[in-house]
Amino acid sequence: MLASPINLCNLPPWAIASRHFNRHPQALEIQGVRQSHQRLFAALDRIDGRLARGQQFHDYMDVVFQLHQWESAGTVSSRKSLKNSYLRFLRGWMFDSNSREGAVLKGWVESRLGLPPTFHKAPISDLHDAAYHGYLAERMQGVARTSALMAQFDLLYEFVQSELRRSRPVPTHLRLWRGINDFSDQRILERLGGRRHLVRLNNLVSFTTDFERAWEFGSKVLEADVPLPKVFFCGDLLPAALLKG
Repeated sequence: MLASPINLCNLPPWAIASRHFNRHPQALEIQGVRQSHQRLFAALDRIDGRLARGQQFHDYMDVVFQLHQWESAGTVSSRKSLKNSYLRFLRGWMFDSNSREGAVLKGWVESRLGLPPTFHKAPISDLHDAAYHGYLAERMQGVARTSALMAQFDLLYEFVQSELRRSRPVPTHLRLWRGINDFSDQRILERLGGRRHLVRLNNLVSFTTDFERAWEFGSKVLEADVPLPKVFFCGDLLPAALLKG
């Protein structure tokens, strides 16, 4: 399945999807996000602790998107739209990547980076697949009950990227692992020799920084050097209490 011809990034989809980008990544920016929230990033620069910055980020999201006002909203639909925040969808995706929340997050990747999913409950080969239409239906159903959810994800991505770039020296890649059961299920584009393969992954995939933890999710483990700009979220950047549920 080819990349979309359009996105909301500073690089075109075909460049982001290329193996050259994966080897030599460049910073990605979602159009207008950092410019619209300059005060947030300036405030984060003045805070030393990672979790303190995570709490500051959430407090900012809470105010800007009025997430704390869901209980006082006048109608059931308005209460749901505020309660269904970025945290609810992160939890849903982490629990089940093929859930409605997973479809919404894959939709964010598709709309912002121009990279469509290759799997949602079933393999997706092209835009005419029944599986693709099912994914679109769940994506639209999920977004319909939210308030500015895609804008919340835009800001979350920029926050995560700014946190990852605080390391010195700034890494270009993160070595990550993913547990799987059947390697034959992977979309192998090229065999590079030995146990090395060029694989087409889904547009949103869970990895771990802990090699031993990866074995809890499969009988085999994939190792990948993931380009920093392709990291959407890290679980240790927000206080643990925010992700309970």
